[in-house]
Amino acid sequence: MNTSLSRRSFLASASASLVMPAIARAQQAQRPQSLLISNVRIFDGIDDRHRSGNLLVNGDKIAEISSGAIQAPDGAQVIDGGGRVLMPGLTDAHWHMVFAPNTLANMEAADTGLMYANAVAEAERTLMRGFTTIRDTGGPTFGLKQAIDSGVIPGPRVFPSGALISQTAGHGDFGPAYDRPVALGGAPSWFEQIGAFTVANGVPEVAAAVRMQCKRGASQVKLALGGGVISDSDPIDTLQYTLEEIRAAVQAAGDWGTYVCTHVYTVPGIRRALEAGVRSIEHGHMVDQPTLKMMADKGVWLSLQPFEAGDNPLTPEQIRKAEPTSHWDRVAGWAKSAGTRVAFGTDLLFQPEGTKNQPVLLTRFAKVFGNVGTLQIATSGNCELFALSGERNPYKDAKLGVLQRGAWADMLLVEGDPTQDIGVLKDYDRNLAVIIKDGKIWKNRLPEA
Repeated sequence: MNTSLSRRSFLASASASLVMPAIARAQQAQRPQSLLISNVRIFDGIDDRHRSGNLLVNGDKIAEISSGAIQAPDGAQVIDGGGRVLMPGLTDAHWHMVFAPNTLANMEAADTGLMYANAVAEAERTLMRGFTTIRDTGGPTFGLKQAIDSGVIPGPRVFPSGALISQTAGHGDFGPAYDRPVALGGAPSWFEQIGAFTVANGVPEVAAAVRMQCKRGASQVKLALGGGVISDSDPIDTLQYTLEEIRAAVQAAGDWGTYVCTHVYTVPGIRRALEAGVRSIEHGHMVDQPTLKMMADKGVWLSLQPFEAGDNPLTPEQIRKAEPTSHWDRVAGWAKSAGTRVAFGTDLLFQPEGTKNQPVLLTRFAKVFGNVGTLQIATSGNCELFALSGERNPYKDAKLGVLQRGAWADMLLVEGDPTQDIGVLKDYDRNLAVIIKDGKIWKNRLPEA
């Protein structure tokens, strides 16, 4: 008996039995050869107003949009929208597929099985909240992305960054303070071993860390350039990475045809990032108006999160660290006045019970940008930022975040009118009547016409 072949057969059978439930759930989604959605008010993600019309999907892309009648092809599925609003799927420019649905204790466990099981379950819930595309700004998500794209599990499209790259004692150095750094002969932390963070110091190591994430499939790369709230060893005001190190990261990413986004709050950190060629500032809650004008002039994005008390579970010490970062609406208003491009993201971390608030955070943007402006940011706007990944864009074959001919067929049919009352998106279970991603119907509460 060939014991090697026998063992492989057993493992293949066992693996199949483990993944079948997820496969079965994913296969519940249908992709009709053609899908006609009629009698809808279409918000295309760009125009300020919606218009009445009909939309035809062929395969995974939008084939036609018309204010007049569209003849359904033979065998097409037809959904009568009943005058509901049809809009592009929502996007999140700062999501953490693994960090958000797990506690730190889950992630520190000796076995990563629970961590990934929670991430798989959350991927489906993210899609069911209407978020059809996310940019993951740090975490071991390459395998999750592949599983979603191949149809093994339900979930949104993913623009992965891979491990957050950090200096020793930076925002991504989660090793205990008593541990000897790798640069001084110590061992990598558990978080480094599982691909959540990478600690790199000096130009050669930073360049190598960027190349490693690109090798693994990153669509963009993320560096930590300043202190963080949840990290213990770095006060908010610290500057992290020298100008030369940041430039090395930007060049290494640019050689792969993509860009660097950076965790940073303070004016000195943001200005160093701008000088080095960073394209997206993540957070930036302590920015000033002159720096926002510099960002606008350079075409650099502000990826902003509308943080408010209670969004992330914090210790008393972390709450004190977070206080200078709490004025998101003031920063958003300044950015709007300066003409700085603003992206929407959430950055929910280590709170499985709080991920359901993803659309709640989105609705806060309406305080500054209005209902329509917020919807434009969370659809076509975010996707312009995602497209900076160029050839590393995993979905570059068509446009995302818009309802246009030739665009990816990612869309929501909504009860109520979010252009008038964006709050309807909070109750996604009731108000998202149909969810379509990649031309597949993932949710449909309406009868086929």
